[in-house]
Amino acid sequence: MKPLVVVVIGGGAAGFFGAITAAQANPKAQVILLEASRHPLNKVLISGGGRCNVTHACFEPSGLVQNYPRGGKAMLGAFTRFQAKDTVSWFANRGVPLKTEADGRMFPITDSSETIANCLMKTAKASGVELRTEQTVVSVNVTGDKLGTACAKSDRFKIVLKSGENLECDRLLIATGSSPVGYRLAKDLGHTVEPPVPSLFTFNIRDQKFRELAGVSVESVRLSLTVPDKPSIEQLGPILIAHWGLSGPAVLKLSAWGARVLHSNNYKATLHVNWLPHFKTEEVRQKILAVKNEWGKRAMSLHRGVDLPHRLWRYIISRIGIAPEMRWAELPSKTLNLLVQELTKGQFLIDGKGVFKEEFVTCGGVNLKEVNFKTMESKLVPGLYFAGEILDIDGITGGFNFQSAWTTGYLAGQAISSVM
Repeated sequence: MKPLVVVVIGGGAAGFFGAITAAQANPKAQVILLEASRHPLNKVLISGGGRCNVTHACFEPSGLVQNYPRGGKAMLGAFTRFQAKDTVSWFANRGVPLKTEADGRMFPITDSSETIANCLMKTAKASGVELRTEQTVVSVNVTGDKLGTACAKSDRFKIVLKSGENLECDRLLIATGSSPVGYRLAKDLGHTVEPPVPSLFTFNIRDQKFRELAGVSVESVRLSLTVPDKPSIEQLGPILIAHWGLSGPAVLKLSAWGARVLHSNNYKATLHVNWLPHFKTEEVRQKILAVKNEWGKRAMSLHRGVDLPHRLWRYIISRIGIAPEMRWAELPSKTLNLLVQELTKGQFLIDGKGVFKEEFVTCGGVNLKEVNFKTMESKLVPGLYFAGEILDIDGITGGFNFQSAWTTGYLAGQAISSVM
C-alpha cells in the first residue's frame, strides 16, 4: 500500500499545527507543507508586539466561544476536543511553558515570539514534515468526479505550483489565512466564501481637540456604537486616546463585533462614550453636586469633579462651553445637566478606521455550513480540509484568533492522518 500523501497549503499557525498533528498521528504518511513566502510563521513572529499572544486563560468551551463575533457556535464542539488548556499542555510538553497575565492573555515565559516559532519549526522537522518555502500555488484540481458530488476517497488532488511543478496528494489542507489565494482556491473547489472585511481596528475621530489628548488612557469606559437602522453594539473596557482618535482593548473588541456593520456604512458611525460606567446617571449627578457644594471657590478646570485624567477632564468641560476660570459655585443647573450627559453619554463621530499593527484579522472566509467541524473536512469535497483564518471565524483580541488556529489545525491534522 502506498503511503498517504498529505499536502498543507499555508505555513502559518494553523498550517504548521495541522501538518505536525497529521505527521505525528500517522508517521507513515508523507506530509508536505507549502509556504508561498521565504519565511514561514511570519504572523506568529510579529504578533503581540513580538511576544506572541499564544492563547487566553479561558478553559471552558462555553466561555471561550463568547469571544468570537463570527464562528463561536461552530467552534463550541471543536473546543471540547482541543481548547486553550490543550494548547498550554502542547507547548509545555515541548519545552515552552506559557504564563498568564492579569487580563488573561497567555505568552511564552520568554516573552519572545521566536520561542513559539522555533518550537513549531523544530517539531515539524522532528515529525517528518517536509517544509517547502517560496512555493506559490496556482491551482488545485480534483482528479475524478465533478465537485459537489460524492467524490470517491480514491480521488486525488492535483496542485499546480507557480514554478510549473505539479504535486499530487490524497488529502489536502488549506490554511492560507486571509490570503486572496486561499479564498480563490476554495471558490475554485466549489466553496462559498463570505466577503472578507477587516476586523480589529481603531477608530478615527473627527474632533481635533480630542485627538490632541493622545496618550491619555482610561481604565474602564462603556462604548456604544450606533449605525442607522442597525442595533447598537456595546463594549466595556480600557481605551487609549491616539493622535488619530481612539484605540485600546474596548475599541478593538467593538470593531470586531461591528466589523460588517461598519464596513457596510463606510466606517462612519456615532460613538457614545460613558466615561463613568460603574455609576448610574443620577449617582454621577450627585457626585457633581457634592463637589459644587464643597469646593465652590475652586476653578472647575483645576479641581476635577470625578476620577478622570486631568487633561481629559479639562477637554470635557470645555466641550460643553465651561470656561477654565469658572468656579464650581458658578456652575448653572443647565450646564450641570450638560456635564452629566457629557460624562455618561458623550457623542463622537467615527470617520474611518485606523490600524492595529499587532493583529491582522479578517472577518469573512469559507462558509462554515460547508465544513464538518468534527474533522474540519469539506462537506463538498471529500479529502479537502480547512483550518485557521481562511474560515469565516474571527475572535477579539487576546489570543483567541491563535486559539482557533490551533484548534482547527489540530482537528484537521487528526482527521487527515486517518488510514484510507
